[in-house]
Amino acid sequence: MDRTIHIDKMFSKDWEQVREIYLEGITTGNATFQKDAPSWQEWDNGHILECRLVARSEGKILGWAALSAISSRCVYAGVAEVSIYVSPSKKGKGIGSSILESLIKTSEQNGIWTLQAGIFPENTSSLKLHNKYGFREVGRRERIGKMDGVWRDVILLERRSTKVGIN
Repeated sequence: MDRTIHIDKMFSKDWEQVREIYLEGITTGNATFQKDAPSWQEWDNGHILECRLVARSEGKILGWAALSAISSRCVYAGVAEVSIYVSPSKKGKGIGSSILESLIKTSEQNGIWTLQAGIFPENTSSLKLHNKYGFREVGRRERIGKMDGVWRDVILLERRSTKVGIN
């Protein structure tokens, strides 16, 4: 049984463990179009510093989540894309829920009013997790990318904050 799980900020020293979990997700074939994990520098440059979280237990990272800006245009400054990964050996223990709930709070504290996620339809656990936290399906991007010679669809989800001033 897992000891207490803490949601914490992600630091550069966490990259190796974060990268391993990312690679585990890549091997499923249903987490991302990526074929390999980027370098720390590439990953660091592509993710919002204040919105990077890990789930820790006894010094080990069990999962992570981070946000990426969807555009450099100032009108989209409050819109970000979610990445969330949990180690396959730790799935079904509420880690994804803990991380996503914390990421939503962190995003709102940093003025982000819309979160979006692109998820393969086959990744039913991720779709269920996002739906649980108020994400709604806004569309299906059919044959949006080719992976291993096969065209793949992506379900586009979004969540609007009720706390960040968009009323």
